[in-house]
Amino acid sequence: MTTPALITRDVPPRVAFALEQAGVHPLLARLFASRGVRSADELDDGLARLLSPTTLKGAAEAAVLLADTIAAGQRICIVADYDCDGATACAVALRGLVMLGAAPGSVGYVVPDRAVHGYGLTPAIVDLALAQRPHLLVTVDNGIASSAGVAHARALGLQVLVTDHHLPAVDAQGAVQLPDANVIVNPNQPGCGFESKALAGVGVMFYVLLALRAEQRARGLFDAASQPRLDALLDLVALGTVADVVRLDGNNRRLVAQGLKRVRAGRMQPGVAALFAAAGRPPARAAGFDFGFALGPRINAAGRLSDMTLGIECLTTDDPARAAELARQLDAINRERREVESDMRGQAELHLEALLAAQPEGAAAPPALVLFDPAFHEGVVGIVAGRLKDRLHRPTFVLARGQDGLLKGSGRSIAGFHLRDALDLVSKRHPGVLLRFGGHAMAAGCTLAECDWPTFATALQRVAAEWLQPAALDRVLATDGPLAAEYFNLSTVATLDAQVWGQGFDAPVFCDEVEVLQQRLVGEKHLKLRLRHAGALRDAIWFGHADPLPARVRLAYRVSLDEYQGQQRLQMVVEGAF
Repeated sequence: MTTPALITRDVPPRVAFALEQAGVHPLLARLFASRGVRSADELDDGLARLLSPTTLKGAAEAAVLLADTIAAGQRICIVADYDCDGATACAVALRGLVMLGAAPGSVGYVVPDRAVHGYGLTPAIVDLALAQRPHLLVTVDNGIASSAGVAHARALGLQVLVTDHHLPAVDAQGAVQLPDANVIVNPNQPGCGFESKALAGVGVMFYVLLALRAEQRARGLFDAASQPRLDALLDLVALGTVADVVRLDGNNRRLVAQGLKRVRAGRMQPGVAALFAAAGRPPARAAGFDFGFALGPRINAAGRLSDMTLGIECLTTDDPARAAELARQLDAINRERREVESDMRGQAELHLEALLAAQPEGAAAPPALVLFDPAFHEGVVGIVAGRLKDRLHRPTFVLARGQDGLLKGSGRSIAGFHLRDALDLVSKRHPGVLLRFGGHAMAAGCTLAECDWPTFATALQRVAAEWLQPAALDRVLATDGPLAAEYFNLSTVATLDAQVWGQGFDAPVFCDEVEVLQQRLVGEKHLKLRLRHAGALRDAIWFGHADPLPARVRLAYRVSLDEYQGQQRLQMVVEGAF
């Protein structure tokens, strides 16, 4: 992995002072100010501060459609996606619609098999849903690019509500192409004034339920005092939001904060509780990290290697024993996923080394990477792409052969390179090469014929060379500067862990010069350290790093709680050495 350049976040002193004067912890005031927070009001995570669904285009129309369908006793089928965002969105839809009056037996779901059906509402998925005799199809975390599937459903007499957060397709003339659904709810569709464009798929579905509740309230079905408490679903909303790595703007941070509060108080779905138990994480100290690195991967593993119905059932069952059994199955699948990923990552790194060796002497790595091997596993291409992206700091696509013989690719990007827009440009320059594509700025997917992957690789590298300045290809580690000695305590760790950190609102990383007193390898790949910092002895660990450090070094690190045999102590988790 290339050594990053070290920068220190800028802290506007007046903003930090104003936050501190408003009662914000002095350390948090500095951290928040450097992340764009300008007033203490922005830190209010109360439900009343959530953006209103009234500004979300299509939400009111979706509410009417759903309310009419429920009132008529007609059947609804949720069309889910096979990742954690899609699974949680499906669970929120299933639970929420029943809370709002749908008969439990009238709401079902289908979820595509990644290897068999591919992504989204395809005609084949519509046909699969027909077995449930639905009147209305509701897509969650997909559908905005499913023109063929929506047309097929409408031709069969079905109504279609698309709820999604992905970017819509654009034709060769730059015009946005939307499916001919009855209603579309997507903050990223043209003409939507909803302030938070970063809503995850599960967040969009939650907002549709808020709009539905308002519509039913207007119809006199209940009043504000007796209405169903949709905040009971916020543990699922928080899980899907963090796991999908969407930007944690103010509204998303409120959704996640509310979900974490419920989990810490023990008020969560049985499946969420079971996943915490399977991961060995205490819910009382739940943090965004748990959603992103403990629970999320276990849900995602079902869609990668098995069947996402396992994940959805885990999140929707009200039987704790059944939830525990499903969580154990998901945990076992996740262990298998790690083994598959480890093997494939080794293969991918061999390809990468060969690619780099073929570069002219002294030349930098290509501005974008595209790797393919017939032995690659379709279920973990995105994870491996992310690992390689982190190693070389290049937009990276990894391709695997699907069951239909086509290559299925998943990509991960770096700041300043909008991956979905790059795919759009490739498709315009090379018509027919990309059979399907979609996604976000930082993550995207595509399908192409095996014979076309060299063309795709060259085309993506050309776009990257045009869009990325050389400086953008240098890894950068942003830190929050030194951590004062008085903050080296467990109280500080608790204060930091209580906040919502994540994509676009990075967890604090500090930087200090230390003296290395002892260092040894743990498990052959983790460096355990004993340090002297500011005259005090500190414990530290650098995960995934085996090379020894010099006697004096500048470390970038996080502070965390290390618990062993009932004893708690502060530990520095090293992110880099300089």
